[in-house]
This record gives sequence, C-alpha cells and structure tokens, in this order.
Amino acid sequence: MRIASILVKDAPAMGVRTAKGMVNVTALDSSVGTSLRALLERGPDVLAALAKRVSEATDLQVLSDSEFRYRPLVPEPSKFLCLGLNYVAHAAEATYETPRHPVVFTRLPSSLLAHEEPMVVPTCSDQLDYEAELAVVVGRPGRNVPRERALEWVAGYTLFNDGSIRDYQKRTHQWTVGKNFDGTGPLGPELVTPDELPEGARGLRIQMRVGGEVLQDATTSDMIFDVATVIADLSEAMTLQPGDVIAMGTPSGVGAARKPPRFLRAGEVCEVSVERIGVLRNPIAAAAPVHAGTPPAQAAK
Repeated sequence: MRIASILVKDAPAMGVRTAKGMVNVTALDSSVGTSLRALLERGPDVLAALAKRVSEATDLQVLSDSEFRYRPLVPEPSKFLCLGLNYVAHAAEATYETPRHPVVFTRLPSSLLAHEEPMVVPTCSDQLDYEAELAVVVGRPGRNVPRERALEWVAGYTLFNDGSIRDYQKRTHQWTVGKNFDGTGPLGPELVTPDELPEGARGLRIQMRVGGEVLQDATTSDMIFDVATVIADLSEAMTLQPGDVIAMGTPSGVGAARKPPRFLRAGEVCEVSVERIGVLRNPIAAAAPVHAGTPPAQAAK
C-alpha cells in the first residue's frame, strides 16, 4: 500500500494510491483522520485494516492530479533522526573515517516540506546542497528493540532530500544549524509499506538527479548500517514512537565534494528516486525577503 498526506481544496486528508489513482481515504472513512502519525498511534494493525477497507470499497472516488497537493508525509514527527556518513564512499569524499557506530543528528519539523514544494536557497548562503536518502517511518513504540525483530517496527519507507547549507554545517563540529534551514528538507511523497519491498528495503537503486543529470547513483545495500541495525541501536537510547522518521544517510556524489563544488541554484529541479518507492521532486527557489511568521514555501520566489 502507498499512503500519502495530502491537501484537498486546502483541507488536510490522508490518501491511498491505487491502480486508478489517488483516493481521499479521509472522505471514504472519516475515522482515518488527517495525520499519518495519529493513524499509526492507533496500533500496528491499522494499516492492514486501511488496506482492507480500500480494497473492499465499491465507491472509491479517485482524485485527479489537479485536485490534490502533497503535504510532508509526516509533518509533525516526535523525532526526526538522520544518519550521517552511512555509505563508505560518502564518508571518504567528506574526508571522515568510516564510522564504527551510526552517526546521528536531528531534523526539526520546521525544515520539512512536501513533494513539488520549492527548496529554498537562503539569502545568507549560496551553498544549498542535495542528499538523496531512503527514509524509514516507525510504526509502533519500542525501546531496546532486538535487531533480529527490528523490521517489525517499520511502518514503511519513503524518500528524503537532506538539503544542507554546507558553510553553516561546517562552521562548528555540530551540524544542526546547517541541516535545519527552513524549506530544505523534502519528505515524501508516499509511504510504501514493507510488503511491497525487499526485506529492509535492501538492494534498491538510489539516485539524485538535478535537471535530469544523475549526480548520485548507488544501492541501499551499500549502507554501512542497515535499517534493522539502526532501529536497534537508536532504541537503546530512546523510545521510538509511531510516526518517528529515520533518514538513512546519503551515498557519494554530493555537491560539496565535487571539483568544483556543485550547489543547487534557483530554477533547477531536484529529484530523489529509490527503486520501487518512487520519485521525490522539488524545484529550487531563491528566498525572498520575509516577515516574521511567513511560511518557507510562501517566502520563495
């Protein structure tokens, strides 16, 4: 099953993509609600029940592409955890040693945006970089999860572009600021449940394309720490909650490591793709002068 957080006539809803197109399942069954996180908090069997509800419905109303827009898949995760240096070649191009343990940093919800929304080049820097990533959405609470069972905690997989403002990232040993500029973290477009993918989403081709040019090209089997290992490791420290997102790191080929560096420019289009999961597409926009409280997407031109 493929699940999306969408807007229909500017109202939030949940969608399920079928062979015929996107279905507004909130309109089909109001108990579904409008939040993926809230839906997952109802228990590990909720997605199977939703799939059954959709498959048995005889009155499905399919939305045309013009009738809905995507939201960030999980706009309000309680935790958004990201892995750095999780591909050997990327660690080498970034001039770091191959890590012995997962390198973890956090994303803030204010940095997230949806499929087709503009990633914003800020006024204070011209070093917006791309990072194609597989992301995991947690489906149930867990602490001290055993590695051999860790995939049971996966609700599904999606795509993430860890847009990074490199000069701010490298100002200190802590990456938080450079990884959390408004309008730099596209997430989505859809959650693909594990039954549609290889175990642990291994062996899937992952790419970054800008303007059609392939700038990153690898496979998820190249990850140093796989999904099960990361879930088990993180859950030693913290209780994972439904709707938490784990971004699994990026392969080599990032703009900052190229000679000369290749940063994103307004007018370009950035595409993350992972085989059998889909494509996350975002145009690049220059930031416009903003007033306090202006949402990032509205502050782009």
